[in-house]
Amino acid sequence: MSISSSQATDKIPLHHRPDDTGYRLIELPPELESLLESENAPVLTLEPSETSALLKTPDRTYALRQKNTSNSVILLSPTPDQGMAAISTIHETVELELVPQATSTSGGPLKNTGSRGKWHEMFGKGR
Repeated sequence: MSISSSQATDKIPLHHRPDDTGYRLIELPPELESLLESENAPVLTLEPSETSALLKTPDRTYALRQKNTSNSVILLSPTPDQGMAAISTIHETVELELVPQATSTSGGPLKNTGSRGKWHEMFGKGR
């Protein structure tokens, strides 16, 4: 097998620069992804429950569950030298499980608290 000259010279520098952010990947169900990408994305809230945190949309409730993975995911970030830096290795993901309406602990419709897009910060503080 021979390597062409362009294959031999095209290299991307890879650096190991972990940070202390504590990333979590969340697997979004398709309907929640569509809702969040919509033009008028609603306010989401996080609430505690006896077994897990609950992520609430205006009409659905999801239980957050940590799931360990056998294959680690390496989170990369671009670097000024046109390379990549490995900033975190993720060994688990957060899975959202739809809670049936009959067992939902909903206290009525969600209110706009002015904290759009901040639900992930609340979840990260407790980890």
